[in-house]
Amino acid sequence: METKQLTTQEKALQINLSKTIYGSFAEIGAGQEVAANFFKVGGASGTIAKTISAYDMQFSDAIYGHCERYVCEDRLVKMLDHEYSLLWERLPHRVEQTRFFAFADTIEALNYDRTNQGHGWIGLRFQTHPKGEYNDCVIHVNMRDNDPLQQQYAIGVLGVNMLYGCMFLEEPEQIMMSLLDGLSTRRVEIDMFRIIGPDFVHVDNRLMALKLVKNGLSKAAMFGPDGTILQPSETLYKKNVLVLRGRFRPVTHVNVDMLLTSRRHFKNEPDVDKSRIVVLTELTLNDLSSDGKIDERDFLHRADIICSLGQTVLLSNYFEYYRLTDYLSKITKGKKIGIVVGIYALKKIFEEKTYENIRGGILESFASLFGMNVKIYVYPAWHADSHNLWTLKDFEQHLSPTTRNLFRYLMDNNKLEDIQDANISNLHIISDNVLAMIRKGEIGWEKFVPHKVEAAIKEHGLFDYPYQNDGRAVTSDVSK
Repeated sequence: METKQLTTQEKALQINLSKTIYGSFAEIGAGQEVAANFFKVGGASGTIAKTISAYDMQFSDAIYGHCERYVCEDRLVKMLDHEYSLLWERLPHRVEQTRFFAFADTIEALNYDRTNQGHGWIGLRFQTHPKGEYNDCVIHVNMRDNDPLQQQYAIGVLGVNMLYGCMFLEEPEQIMMSLLDGLSTRRVEIDMFRIIGPDFVHVDNRLMALKLVKNGLSKAAMFGPDGTILQPSETLYKKNVLVLRGRFRPVTHVNVDMLLTSRRHFKNEPDVDKSRIVVLTELTLNDLSSDGKIDERDFLHRADIICSLGQTVLLSNYFEYYRLTDYLSKITKGKKIGIVVGIYALKKIFEEKTYENIRGGILESFASLFGMNVKIYVYPAWHADSHNLWTLKDFEQHLSPTTRNLFRYLMDNNKLEDIQDANISNLHIISDNVLAMIRKGEIGWEKFVPHKVEAAIKEHGLFDYPYQNDGRAVTSDVSK
């Protein structure tokens, strides 16, 4: 039986009436609506120890310490550290019966001239039981409303939802999904969600990143080689970005060679700052799903493999390449973007039927795909019919007459480039065949993958690998 979704006011009142929940609100910028929700419903004295809004930068620095940027995660964490420690320092008599919390946000809403993009960081440090260790829940939001008052209202709702979810809901996915109660993804995008602490040690936040995208709260999410959740616009801001999309099931020598060779080409571009390059391996929902369903265990296997190679992972719902480059261009602010594709993928990019549902067809999509400062690096393959090495040199003859001139234009303007130093001795490696060998326990698959990939598969029993080196059966654990 489904339970009725509570309104923002009902959630705030339930928190106020709880005798165990008590804490502080610290809000910077346009986020001053959160605490107001608790005052408006009545009974706030049972919940609120303090509210503060250090709007002036010098006042903020005097309280929380100097910070180069004020709407960033570093500032949010300093706010949480300061406010939570004060609760213990000043309210020792409440420790035995109270679940303390410190709520903080630092928000940039639309300015008077509407020349900026509203966004912000929201965090909660909280106990699930009195005298317990604290947990942290942190999110980054992009605000889509065209009115600053509506953006402030949305932040107020988000804040109440976060506090209610962390205090009354048990499952992290429930907490995450409840954040948009009373809102919609047209108004708010949550592109980073992280929940950590002693009560959430079982949570793999990489899986939460997947669920952000899967459930439509965001079009993209990121995590680093160590599994740390990253906020895309902060990580990629004014960076030169090189992206390899794939299924990585598993990572083979071909995938590694595509990354290494394309990176050498990318570094030699005259408009690329070698010190500001970020290489991304991208997984799309389309490449993660089978029959419309996503196998979370399989996703974590792939994530483990990619992270073991020191790669940063981008999860996205941008199936078409032009949507991906449009997204990245807005973040990188015109910096060089490189996309690595196999030549068969490039052929699909040039097929007009791919863009049948787009009003402007292939021309509209190419304006985004090759617009701004984007370049595609093309990895060769053996041609299925001629069995010759297939590169850009003879790509034109496989195009329709209507797209050949487009191809020539892109070549003339240095938008396409062959990866000429590819290791063609590995082109016979097909990841699906390697995966089948692993699952059947066949001998010899190891030579098709990097040593670190082999070690990770055997140690953790990834991709249904049947036995460890000592012959013992392996049971994979999704929580790893």
